[in-house]
Amino acid sequence: MIPSPLDALNDVLPPEQVAWWPLSLPTWALILLCVLLLIGLAVFTYRRWQFGAAKREAIELSVQYQADPLALHSVLKRLTKHYYGNNLAAQSSANWCKTLNRLTKTNFQEQDIVSLYNPNSSSELLPKLLEAIKTYKIKERLDV
Repeated sequence: MIPSPLDALNDVLPPEQVAWWPLSLPTWALILLCVLLLIGLAVFTYRRWQFGAAKREAIELSVQYQADPLALHSVLKRLTKHYYGNNLAAQSSANWCKTLNRLTKTNFQEQDIVSLYNPNSSSELLPKLLEAIKTYKIKERLDV
Protein backbone atom coordinates (compact mmCIF):
# COMPACT_ATOMS: atom_id res chain seq x y z
CA MET A 1 0.00 0.00 0.00
CA ILE A 2 1.12 3.49 -0.73
CA PRO A 3 1.84 5.67 2.25
CA SER A 4 -0.21 8.84 2.53
CA PRO A 5 1.68 12.02 1.71
CA LEU A 6 0.03 13.63 4.73
CA ASP A 7 1.97 11.38 7.05
CA ALA A 8 5.19 13.08 5.98
CA LEU A 9 4.02 16.48 7.20
CA ASN A 10 5.22 17.75 10.55
CA ASP A 11 2.89 19.33 13.07
CA VAL A 12 2.21 23.04 12.50
CA LEU A 13 3.50 25.10 15.42
CA PRO A 14 1.69 28.36 16.17
CA PRO A 15 3.91 31.46 16.10
CA GLU A 16 5.21 32.78 19.40
CA GLN A 17 3.63 35.89 20.87
CA VAL A 18 5.24 38.98 19.34
CA ALA A 19 6.25 41.46 22.04
CA TRP A 20 5.41 45.12 21.55
CA TRP A 21 8.70 46.12 23.18
CA PRO A 22 11.12 47.58 22.19
CA LEU A 23 9.30 50.62 20.94
CA SER A 24 10.45 52.51 17.92
CA LEU A 25 12.06 55.96 18.23
CA PRO A 26 9.00 57.90 17.00
CA THR A 27 6.89 56.11 19.62
CA TRP A 28 9.38 57.07 22.35
CA ALA A 29 9.30 60.66 21.06
CA LEU A 30 5.49 60.68 21.20
CA ILE A 31 5.50 59.30 24.75
CA LEU A 32 8.07 61.89 25.83
CA LEU A 33 6.09 64.70 24.19
CA CYS A 34 2.89 63.62 25.98
CA VAL A 35 4.68 63.44 29.34
CA LEU A 36 6.21 66.89 28.83
CA LEU A 37 2.83 68.34 27.85
CA LEU A 38 1.22 66.87 30.97
CA ILE A 39 3.99 68.26 33.17
CA GLY A 40 3.67 71.67 31.48
CA LEU A 41 -0.10 71.66 31.95
CA ALA A 42 0.30 70.74 35.62
CA VAL A 43 2.83 73.54 36.20
CA PHE A 44 0.63 76.07 34.36
CA THR A 45 -2.45 75.06 36.35
CA TYR A 46 -0.57 75.19 39.65
CA ARG A 47 0.90 78.64 38.93
CA ARG A 48 -2.49 79.97 37.86
CA TRP A 49 -4.03 78.60 41.06
CA GLN A 50 -1.23 80.19 43.13
CA PHE A 51 -1.73 83.52 41.32
CA GLY A 52 -5.39 83.62 42.39
CA ALA A 53 -4.65 82.74 46.01
CA ALA A 54 -4.72 86.37 47.18
CA LYS A 55 -8.13 86.95 45.62
CA ARG A 56 -9.51 83.77 47.20
CA GLU A 57 -8.16 84.97 50.55
CA ALA A 58 -9.79 88.37 50.00
CA ILE A 59 -13.14 86.75 49.30
CA GLU A 60 -12.84 84.74 52.52
CA LEU A 61 -11.96 87.92 54.43
CA SER A 62 -14.90 89.76 52.88
CA VAL A 63 -17.22 87.15 54.37
CA GLN A 64 -15.54 87.63 57.73
CA TYR A 65 -15.74 91.47 57.60
CA GLN A 66 -19.22 91.81 56.10
CA ALA A 67 -20.27 94.46 58.61
CA ASP A 68 -17.13 96.63 58.50
CA PRO A 69 -16.80 98.85 55.40
CA LEU A 70 -13.38 100.17 56.41
CA ALA A 71 -12.01 96.63 56.74
CA LEU A 72 -13.44 95.75 53.31
CA HIS A 73 -11.78 98.83 51.88
CA SER A 74 -8.47 97.75 53.39
CA VAL A 75 -8.94 94.31 51.79
CA LEU A 76 -9.34 96.06 48.43
CA LYS A 77 -6.18 98.06 49.12
CA ARG A 78 -4.30 94.86 50.00
CA LEU A 79 -5.48 93.22 46.77
CA THR A 80 -4.30 96.18 44.74
CA LYS A 81 -0.98 96.26 46.55
CA HIS A 82 -0.47 92.53 45.95
CA TYR A 83 -1.36 92.45 42.25
CA TYR A 84 -0.38 95.94 41.07
CA GLY A 85 2.18 97.31 43.53
CA ASN A 86 2.45 99.97 46.20
CA ASN A 87 2.12 103.00 43.94
CA LEU A 88 -1.44 102.09 42.85
CA ALA A 89 -2.54 101.32 46.39
CA ALA A 90 -1.20 104.63 47.73
CA GLN A 91 -3.00 107.01 45.35
CA SER A 92 -5.11 110.02 46.16
CA SER A 93 -8.84 109.49 46.60
CA ALA A 94 -9.75 110.65 43.08
CA ASN A 95 -7.16 108.44 41.40
CA TRP A 96 -8.00 105.54 43.72
CA CYS A 97 -11.65 105.77 42.63
CA LYS A 98 -10.60 105.70 38.97
CA THR A 99 -8.41 102.66 39.64
CA LEU A 100 -11.22 100.88 41.49
CA ASN A 101 -13.63 101.64 38.66
CA ARG A 102 -11.19 100.09 36.18
CA LEU A 103 -10.48 97.02 38.30
CA THR A 104 -14.01 96.25 39.48
CA LYS A 105 -17.47 96.31 37.95
CA THR A 106 -18.72 98.82 40.49
CA ASN A 107 -18.87 102.59 40.23
CA PHE A 108 -17.16 104.42 43.09
CA GLN A 109 -17.27 108.16 43.68
CA GLU A 110 -14.70 110.12 45.63
CA GLN A 111 -17.31 110.92 48.29
CA ASP A 112 -17.79 107.19 48.86
CA ILE A 113 -14.12 106.69 49.71
CA VAL A 114 -13.94 109.82 51.87
CA SER A 115 -17.07 108.79 53.78
CA LEU A 116 -15.32 105.60 54.89
CA TYR A 117 -12.98 107.62 57.09
CA ASN A 118 -15.68 109.72 58.76
CA PRO A 119 -16.26 108.91 62.43
CA ASN A 120 -19.94 108.16 61.77
CA SER A 121 -19.56 106.16 58.57
CA SER A 122 -22.65 104.30 57.46
CA SER A 123 -22.91 100.85 55.97
CA GLU A 124 -24.28 102.07 52.62
CA LEU A 125 -21.05 101.07 50.89
CA LEU A 126 -21.04 97.48 52.14
CA PRO A 127 -22.76 95.91 49.10
CA LYS A 128 -20.60 97.98 46.76
CA LEU A 129 -17.37 96.96 48.49
CA LEU A 130 -18.39 93.29 48.63
CA GLU A 131 -19.19 93.33 44.92
CA ALA A 132 -15.88 95.08 44.20
CA ILE A 133 -13.93 92.34 45.97
CA LYS A 134 -15.80 89.59 44.13
CA THR A 135 -15.36 91.18 40.68
CA TYR A 136 -11.77 92.39 41.17
CA LYS A 137 -9.71 91.93 38.00
CA ILE A 138 -6.34 90.34 38.64
CA LYS A 139 -5.08 90.03 35.06
CA GLU A 140 -5.43 93.52 33.67
CA ARG A 141 -2.37 95.64 33.00
CA LEU A 142 -2.73 99.22 34.13
CA ASP A 143 0.62 100.59 33.02
CA VAL A 144 -0.11 100.38 29.29
